[in-house]
Amino acid sequence: MKLFLDSANLDNIREASDMGFISGVTTNPSLAAKENVGLMGDYKSLILEIATMVDGPISVEVTAPDFQGMLDQAFDIAKWHKNVVVKLPSTIDGFKAMARVAGEGIPVNQTLCFSVNQAILGAQAGVAYVSPFVGRLDDGGHDGMNVVEDIVDVFGFYDISTKVLAASIRSTLHCLNAAKVGADVATVPFDVLMQMAHHPLTDAGAIKFLDDWKKVENSKK
Repeated sequence: MKLFLDSANLDNIREASDMGFISGVTTNPSLAAKENVGLMGDYKSLILEIATMVDGPISVEVTAPDFQGMLDQAFDIAKWHKNVVVKLPSTIDGFKAMARVAGEGIPVNQTLCFSVNQAILGAQAGVAYVSPFVGRLDDGGHDGMNVVEDIVDVFGFYDISTKVLAASIRSTLHCLNAAKVGADVATVPFDVLMQMAHHPLTDAGAIKFLDDWKKVENSKK
């Protein structure tokens, strides 16, 4: 399973990339707004900066609510960089846009996916990634990881090439379970990524090793 960073924070993206943890980045309007990125021109500058740090897929979401607006933005966004993947929502207009954009050979990430049915429709439209939102499903009283697992099973049964990208990851357990059910990708926030790197036994063991080595050095004095 590959890991993408779900962030628009350049410092976090740089650090995660330097550590070799991530092979892609996902962004959305909420993440961009959090970093005070508003206009599409600012958004483009942000994406181009991310592309200097991560040589992998960078998902960029449209903000238009209607079909034609989505198309106009998608075709523009696709020109920003060769690694850009256009994110389109699982709405009626979004599905129509997916088919048109994917039909032009542009990779599409189907976002705001909450059911196997929506994932099947996105795959039929030719998307490269489908992103079931685990955390938001959990928030609504559903088992988000079961949805991911069901999509993985259906795509595997029919040998569908669309990759399953577990999104709205809220914890290290979410990431672990995404790997166990066979998701192709999990896109994780920076804090979850850092939590995955730490374990109290590792910290304690490192301290003990250093203490023991200091005793050896002191005995030679």
